[in-house]
Amino acid sequence: MKVALYFGSFNPIHHGHLIIANHIVENTDTDQVWFVVSPQNPFKQSSALLNEYQRLHLINIAIDGEQKLKASNIEFNLPKPSYTVNTLAYLKEKYPETLFVVLMGSDSFQNISKWKNADVILKNYPLYVYRRPGFEITETLNTSVTIVEAPLLQISATHIRELVKAGKSIRYLVPDTVMDEIIKGGYYK
Repeated sequence: MKVALYFGSFNPIHHGHLIIANHIVENTDTDQVWFVVSPQNPFKQSSALLNEYQRLHLINIAIDGEQKLKASNIEFNLPKPSYTVNTLAYLKEKYPETLFVVLMGSDSFQNISKWKNADVILKNYPLYVYRRPGFEITETLNTSVTIVEAPLLQISATHIRELVKAGKSIRYLVPDTVMDEIIKGGYYK
């Protein structure tokens, strides 16, 4: 089985994330896409993050009924902050028969040299990189990079959180089930 790992805070998950994941699983040789919820990204402030279990729950309700999309809490029990290289090593050990590829935007790919042990990731894992405006891929760093032309929506989780805080609608930016849960839970107020 081939699994694309989509790492992120997903704070909250939105239609942009879902469209990319669905595009990857339907238009590449991957069997599944796993949304790997990062409890603490080393490059982001954790104070603005919704609790990781709540973010995982929002993903689960967003992908309910999908067979090829999964939510993963694999990083919840690993040391924090979450480093992709550590997660990949753990997954390789836990699922030795699965081929893992890393799914990321071209913005993340441009910064991969700043990641912990980036050379290990680049040497051992194929990357599926979707283009993001303003972040062209000019160098593949001598690694296995598949450029994916996924449909992009200019939706940001930061903008969604700002709308919620301002008491404005987030309908059509997130699945209705996610919107309902955010309202019911009083998230991002």
